Amino acid sequence: MEYGSAGGGSGGGGGGDHDSSDPQRRKKRYHRHTALQIQKLESMFKEFPHPDEKQRLQLSRELGLAPRQIKFWFQNRRTQMKAQHERADNSSLRAENDKIRCENIAIREALKNVICPSCGTTPVTEDSYFDEQKLRIENAQLKEELDRVSSIAAKYIGRPISQLPPVQPVHISSLDLSMGNFGGQGLGGPSLDLDLDLDLIPINSNLAFQPPGISDMDKSLMTDVAANAMEELLRLLQANEPLWMKSSTDGRDVLNLDSYQRIFPRAMSHLKNPNVRIESSRDSGVVIMNGVALVDMFMDSNKWVESFPTIVSVAKTIEVISSGMLGNHSGSLQLMYEELQVLSPLVPTREFCILRYCQQIEQGLWAIVSVSYDIPQFASQFRCHRLPSGCLIQDMPNGYSKVTWVEHVEIEDKAPTHHFYRDLIHSGMAFGAERWLATLQRMCERVACQMVSGSSTRDLGGGKFSALITSFYFLITRLTGYFIFQ
Repeated sequence: MEYGSAGGGSGGGGGGDHDSSDPQRRKKRYHRHTALQIQKLESMFKEFPHPDEKQRLQLSRELGLAPRQIKFWFQNRRTQMKAQHERADNSSLRAENDKIRCENIAIREALKNVICPSCGTTPVTEDSYFDEQKLRIENAQLKEELDRVSSIAAKYIGRPISQLPPVQPVHISSLDLSMGNFGGQGLGGPSLDLDLDLDLIPINSNLAFQPPGISDMDKSLMTDVAANAMEELLRLLQANEPLWMKSSTDGRDVLNLDSYQRIFPRAMSHLKNPNVRIESSRDSGVVIMNGVALVDMFMDSNKWVESFPTIVSVAKTIEVISSGMLGNHSGSLQLMYEELQVLSPLVPTREFCILRYCQQIEQGLWAIVSVSYDIPQFASQFRCHRLPSGCLIQDMPNGYSKVTWVEHVEIEDKAPTHHFYRDLIHSGMAFGAERWLATLQRMCERVACQMVSGSSTRDLGGGKFSALITSFYFLITRLTGYFIFQ
């Protein structure tokens, strides 16, 4: 009680003087540790900054101090160490901040003296410099587009655009070529009657659609879809029973849908529609062309149309997702549009928006898969859905290739098929693997015949006779393909 009252009296003016004149009480309030005690406590602090009750009791016996004093000393020491660390961290951060501030000032001073590499003058602002560079890039792109359109127009006019008289630009809606005034050289107008052969230009409402920019997330999703489709295709190409069964009527390979559903489970929402049916087929054969040329043919939309003129009426590459390895199509991934046909107006065409992916399995062995990928603007128009389909191309020693082809599609028949072609369409022969492979074999034979005739008829009139033979062979091929489906 006496210590407590003295402490309370220290708050007043008279109590403070009385307390300062009493040396006994000052000794009780402030205890000075000896050097030996501090040394022992420091060594203990290095090993155990947070001693437990047993360790504090042992130190109190060794040093002659109360356990409460031991506890307070360790608390104060920990607080002191924390403050030292914070001061050191603050000093280092302050130095780093000063360094960054100096660098920032130096960069600002350097930007004031930047010289434009194009005109040699100081740019007004950073934004104006980059805007000018952007305009230069856009001008270069517009010039390339102008050259392309000019070459297309000159092809059908029969003379260069520069030789046309200047007229007022008009809007041509049927050709989305934006052929306005080419620097005073126009196209169209009442004074210039151009008879363009529009049949030579594949016009399709879907092709006029320009899809929005594909984001990195969309490209990543497309890559995953293509990789899964490639894995499924390889199993379809190499597996036999129970996945593939032999038809009892003609011995063709027919897909067992129950086994397929068990091996490749997916949400078959299309099958809930009673008008949806499955067409699946597989065939293999030898082609007179090496694997590298075939891969190049399949991954080029223009060559794809030229190689299958009786099946593919229109093909277009919408976007190149991945260009693959340099000098090799392995890893190439493209978003494509294609329209398939039978040479008859009684059979409706089939439209697909697909991902086409090429992968080299090993030396001399390639796999190419095509799988439908729905773009929102296209999805409502298509009545066909291509499941993983494609081919396996294997080089042979004689320069030929062995091709194994798989076709697997879901078709929605909104209108009944004409009775002339019902059996042909429903059996899968019209768009099946057999037709694809047979067409490929005929086209490769035609190319080989053209190469041979080109080298063996130089003494018989040169290119004219060769061209005559090639044209005759191509005519026979087209007529053969036509009468097969009549």
